[in-house]
Amino acid sequence: MFNQTTDGSKPLFVFQTHQCQSSTKSIKIGPGDGLESALSEASMANKTVIIAIVNKAYVEGDKPMLDMFLDGFWLGEDTRGLISHLLLVAVDQTSFERCKFLRLHCYKLEADGADFEAEELYMSQDFIKMMWRRTLFLKEMLKRGYSFVFTDIDVLWLRNPFPRLTSFNESIDLQISVDKFNGDEWSQANPINTGFYMVRSNNRTISLFEEWYARRNNSTGLKEQDVLNNMMQEGFFRELGLSVRFLDTLYFSGFCEVSEDFEVVRTVHANCCRTISAKVADLTAAIHDWKRFKNLSDSNQTSTLTWTSHVNCEASWKNFNVTLG
Repeated sequence: MFNQTTDGSKPLFVFQTHQCQSSTKSIKIGPGDGLESALSEASMANKTVIIAIVNKAYVEGDKPMLDMFLDGFWLGEDTRGLISHLLLVAVDQTSFERCKFLRLHCYKLEADGADFEAEELYMSQDFIKMMWRRTLFLKEMLKRGYSFVFTDIDVLWLRNPFPRLTSFNESIDLQISVDKFNGDEWSQANPINTGFYMVRSNNRTISLFEEWYARRNNSTGLKEQDVLNNMMQEGFFRELGLSVRFLDTLYFSGFCEVSEDFEVVRTVHANCCRTISAKVADLTAAIHDWKRFKNLSDSNQTSTLTWTSHVNCEASWKNFNVTLG
């Protein structure tokens, strides 16, 4: 994908080859499972890791979603080095092999007999199962003392988000994205989105994830995001004494509510979108918009620049009777 840069410098993945080639673990979670070494190799000095989960559907096609995700790190501002701290968690052999080919930090997560290779459509039974498997894995990370930024593969990292995440009081337990921002970053009335969030490992967040995962069998028809939102509305966050910050869509944008300021936006999430093909099409348009912004030198021109409409994602909801989440 990145064979040569325009200035003749080394391409991204060749640069990362030496760092990442050994981090390819594939065993069930448990003592001696290889996860600890995979985490330590990807970890920042403060035991923080960027986590993304992939399956076969994300690595195949003319323009795989994984390639689109990595394009964001390549084209973003101060984002290329973050690849060193990205751990790709593969839920099938095809995506694991693709990860190893790209010389990234890779971990194979056993799916306990479930088949997660195909595209899991929003709110399908397999989609819900995959979201819960993800929650269990992330709980294990916290129990091992690792903090993390979890990111869906359909999130473009256009600027390094850590200055916006770590410049705040380090006592914040959870910083989570929202579909629509209500203007108050501490308001629990914000509609959360679990496609991008940062969690610090401590007893409070471990307890949160344990209770969250424990509710899976009593939450038929609900995705894990709905369950977490219900826990928040029930007062469970306050009961644990959690410090939670809700991320402003001005900086952490999405298709549900786009940032109007190209000068400050950090991430763009293809939320409010049902299919991978629609996400890829509209994220491609978003990357073209980002390139147009980067090529403009006049601030008056950039102030009038707008994102292309997400027509493919809007169309992906036709004949679908589940409320957007």
